[in-house]
Amino acid sequence: MNPSIRRRVLLPLVRAGAVAAGLTAAFAPGAAFAGKVFVTNERDHTMTVIDSDSLKTLETVKTGRRPRGLTASPDGKLIYVCASDDNRVEVYDSSTYKMLRTLPSGPDPELFVLHPSGNPLYIANEDDALVTIVDTDTGKVQGEIPVGVEPEGMGISPDGKVLVNTSETTSMAHFIDTSTKQIVENVLVDSRPRYAEFTPDGKTVWVSAEVGGTVSVIDIAGHQVVKRLTFQIPGVTEDAIQPVGIRITKDGSTAFVALGPANRVAVVDTKTYEVKKYLLVGQRVWQLAFSPDEKTLYSSNGNSNDISVIDVASEKVTKSVTTGRSPWGVVAVP
Repeated sequence: MNPSIRRRVLLPLVRAGAVAAGLTAAFAPGAAFAGKVFVTNERDHTMTVIDSDSLKTLETVKTGRRPRGLTASPDGKLIYVCASDDNRVEVYDSSTYKMLRTLPSGPDPELFVLHPSGNPLYIANEDDALVTIVDTDTGKVQGEIPVGVEPEGMGISPDGKVLVNTSETTSMAHFIDTSTKQIVENVLVDSRPRYAEFTPDGKTVWVSAEVGGTVSVIDIAGHQVVKRLTFQIPGVTEDAIQPVGIRITKDGSTAFVALGPANRVAVVDTKTYEVKKYLLVGQRVWQLAFSPDEKTLYSSNGNSNDISVIDVASEKVTKSVTTGRSPWGVVAVP
């Protein structure tokens, strides 16, 4: 056969074989499709990207100043970061780690929450006692809601109808109707509330109080505290037990509560409100995030500069992974 003809015949076959081999390997039984864990580092002004399979650092991304709050779009393609000292929200591509755009916020944005649909974004601005509503598509501010002093925690009901903001100095959980953008009720909780997490059925919201050392479970229908959880850890002083981040499993059976300087994550039965156990993690555990399949829980540990990896089924800490300085927020995507 003429050499030039042979090349024209054989090269496409070789290339096709290589592609087929690659696809076979990719879809072979047991092939790993690792996700990513994103962690904001408050003191380094960076975001660490970790491979959830190998637990190796993939990238260290330079962000705006003092990155704290962190969340992802429902499809996991976008990462939102509160650049607190730059008074803005930064939007990153979760694949390329490139900043795509910035969104406006009030001064010192700390935490935020996306509507379940992915739009809009509700931002707590710590310095001006406002919740800012931003359209994530257009970048336009849709409204501002006056709340208590030093707003921080942000939670939204599964149906997107009820927004809860916590104000640290006012010690309140503010219930906001997302359709009218108005506060419908204020519920007093313990000192310095930091986080709000709805149960999957949307019937209650759990609010952590850092200085009060408690978690208030609030009934949505009646806006009443139906349970106040306390924590006792042998060998740990009461003032070191400071609840912050909360995550509840999709089946609603178990809640995980980060306890700050106690260096523990509490595992709570949501039906009985009993603490099943305390998991020893890194120093000053701050925020928590489930992997998309909910098999793993990650905690950001601000003083030990790492995240802890928790196996949800066994309720055991399996590993710690080094990050930048003062890791604050954490989120995992496919």
